[in-house]
Amino acid sequence: MNKTQETLVTAFALFSLFFGAGNLLLPPLLGYNAGEDWLWVTIGFMTTAVVIPILGILAHARLQGTMYDFGKKVSPTFSTIYCIIVYLISITIPSPRTASATHEIAIDPAFGTSPLLTSSIYFSLVLVFVLNRSRILSFIGKFLTPLVVVMLFGVISIGLFTSDGVMNTSTFEAPIVSGFLEGYQTFDAIGAVVVGAVVIISLNLRGHNSFEAKKEIIRKSGFIAGLGLLLIYAGLISVGSFFGTDIEIDSTLSGDMQRANLLRGISIASLGAFGNKVLSILIALACFTTAVGIVTGTADYVKGLFKGSQKAYIITGVLASAMGVLIGQLDFHSIIIIAIPALMFIYPITIVLILLNVAPQKFASHKVFKAVVITTMVFSIPDFLGSVGLGETIAGVQPYIPFSTFSLGWVLPALVVFIVSNLIGARATELSE
Repeated sequence: MNKTQETLVTAFALFSLFFGAGNLLLPPLLGYNAGEDWLWVTIGFMTTAVVIPILGILAHARLQGTMYDFGKKVSPTFSTIYCIIVYLISITIPSPRTASATHEIAIDPAFGTSPLLTSSIYFSLVLVFVLNRSRILSFIGKFLTPLVVVMLFGVISIGLFTSDGVMNTSTFEAPIVSGFLEGYQTFDAIGAVVVGAVVIISLNLRGHNSFEAKKEIIRKSGFIAGLGLLLIYAGLISVGSFFGTDIEIDSTLSGDMQRANLLRGISIASLGAFGNKVLSILIALACFTTAVGIVTGTADYVKGLFKGSQKAYIITGVLASAMGVLIGQLDFHSIIIIAIPALMFIYPITIVLILLNVAPQKFASHKVFKAVVITTMVFSIPDFLGSVGLGETIAGVQPYIPFSTFSLGWVLPALVVFIVSNLIGARATELSE
């Protein structure tokens, strides 16, 4: 396989590892509620669901290590704790969520089987792929992703032509912010630091030992995958907004079932009865590839902790899959509710780590890393407390923190500390000379 083919296969695999349940279900309802403001919502959503994740892949291209390398400039202890938290979140929320979404949208309507049976079969297949990890990139990149992409573009393109184009009035006060925060639920920034390491190890197993060659493949494939995500997300959001008056959503349903019913309604409206079958296959494939990437990434990390032990890799894969079976039988909405507090705390930290790792090294010293990450952690606490129903405890502080009412209180302090830290560092350098 030549370099061009390798890049394309890697790009397709990256796209599929990113594109899971939330990525498919979130954008249409976002567009539906945004109505005429769908473009502004798209810009916000793209920031956290495309731009930041692809920067994460570019950071991996520069580092070519593991997730540990993302935070080691803060401190080895911090990086180890961060990795453990992220991997625990990954195998207990986004990974099981893929099985739950597959059951509720693809399996239960057709067969009426128990969620435990679905999650058991689902994660048994995931484990088979994880234990044959050297073939993951090729199989996903050559076969599964092209099928997913063709189905997605079919639903989007036909949907845009068959809708009446009449949109709802926006329900968002700040569309860009709403899109930005909704992008958290895709887990794509976290996915970038998890699956980026999977891609690097897979390339190593395929015989790519040159640092520069891998860097080029990862960078190019990251841009291609990012372009694909951008087009798909924009398409799904716009379709959701253009079908604003065509499809009624039952307001008594949970937000997640609303998302599923809207997407099912769009698929049927654009592709007829066949659309429901297409949607079922699409969700099952998109969810499955994401689960494989998460479990593989977690097993790779634990294997590294135990000095390359294949036994540690296998045990971790089995335990992560078993966790998926147990949690994956819960309903999709319950898993989302559990995810929100964790995301409000860990997502901002992940974003700043990605940005610092792609910044020029002269602007991202160890001191800058420490100052910015600590600031982000501190100013993420109010958002975390608000997400667990303790907002009254920080009500007196919020008015003094810019953007805190939008759950973005960490943004400005982190930026200010980044600038000040670099100015102090530059001044110290001048005095020493």
